[in-house]
Amino acid sequence: MKIINNDMGTFITYDLENVKIVFSTAEKNLDFNKNTVIGKQNLKKLINYHNVRELNYLNQIHSDCIFINPHDVKEGDAIISNKREEIIGVFTADCVPVILYDEKNNVVATVHSGWQGTIKEIVLKTLTKMKEVYGSNGEDIKAFIGPHNRECCYEVSEELINSFKERDLYKNIEINKGRHLSLYNCILKQLKEFGVMEENIIDIKLCTYCNKEFKLHSYRKDKENSGRMFSYVYIK
Repeated sequence: MKIINNDMGTFITYDLENVKIVFSTAEKNLDFNKNTVIGKQNLKKLINYHNVRELNYLNQIHSDCIFINPHDVKEGDAIISNKREEIIGVFTADCVPVILYDEKNNVVATVHSGWQGTIKEIVLKTLTKMKEVYGSNGEDIKAFIGPHNRECCYEVSEELINSFKERDLYKNIEINKGRHLSLYNCILKQLKEFGVMEENIIDIKLCTYCNKEFKLHSYRKDKENSGRMFSYVYIK
């Protein structure tokens, strides 16, 4: 992991042989809200900064809709791509950004997993789609889990926790402490269910609500004043 500071702000990066993985922060008031002029400008800057051909994202709707190499903006919450020099990413401000990389087949995916996407097992469904289309296997996957509202601060209703526990996948794991829900533990279970090895699961371990190391966007904390972070990957 490297911390990169540039004119735009501060980024947490993983530079692998064939791919680059990046999680933005809110340092220097960096905002990637695609519905604002500044957010759109910052997204365009990434194309020049990384010297890539294009940048793709979705209109996120807290679903389990997954797209492969989309050519325009779709409504959904996960993108799978095998294109070189193309950034794909997700926007978050408390939800969990998950980046997947199949080292063998050189395929990447970005997933937006809030509680709705997590209860629908969108990470596992994305991996399953990668297997169907590209032959991906668990032992070849690296998974990167970015900043999100973690169990320390993510208080939800008992009804929601019970809804998670009613699902077969989450029945026999610890997903909560009282009314504090761990989306991380749920996503970890999805990854392991597919066969991703624990040593290949990289967790940044930053809470958007209480972290003091970096300024991060949090909708729960800042409500409508919150910006958006952009978590992305591209194949070199």
